[in-house]
Amino acid sequence: MNKLITKFLILFFILTNNIIAEENIMILKLKGGDVKIELFEDVAPNHVKRIKQLAKDGKYDGVVFHRVIANFMAQTGDVKFGNSSNDQYDLKRAGMGGSDLPDLKEEFSDLPHERGTLSMARSQDPNSANSQFFICFKEASFLDRQYTVFGKVIEGIDNFGKVVDGMDIVDQIQHGDQNNNGSVSKPDKIISFK
Repeated sequence: MNKLITKFLILFFILTNNIIAEENIMILKLKGGDVKIELFEDVAPNHVKRIKQLAKDGKYDGVVFHRVIANFMAQTGDVKFGNSSNDQYDLKRAGMGGSDLPDLKEEFSDLPHERGTLSMARSQDPNSANSQFFICFKEASFLDRQYTVFGKVIEGIDNFGKVVDGMDIVDQIQHGDQNNNGSVSKPDKIISFK
């Protein structure tokens, strides 16, 4: 009887862990394929909650990558002015907006900004993150402990169904003008974020 209970508890623990792990996996659909992202709920719980809520509400669908700097990062997430499928879309103002929700208090950590890191964009105020985020193309340690890291690219599936490095898909995002702080004149967009 004790062995049966022990086996049941082990199975329950494994299944529960898998469910929790799946809750912190999201798919960012881009023109080059699907990017699987792991969210760090234990490190940045409020930021992860915000990302999940906005994604669940479809707020990120159609949002452009308004600022993309080669060898640095791709920024998106302006759900107010950067959403190409709503009437407030204004590429010149993309990057200046956010959601109707209040700004978030920083949740800085020791997690590094490395290739594939997702981190919240903000103004000079450390407690001003709202909906915008960026994905690092390469290591950017000068951002460590100054921006809230909330996730990481872990895998990709290209448009042919082949499993690839997720960053190979992110690398395809249209880059911006280096002389204009990465501003993109014909930006790529998030197709969906679920």
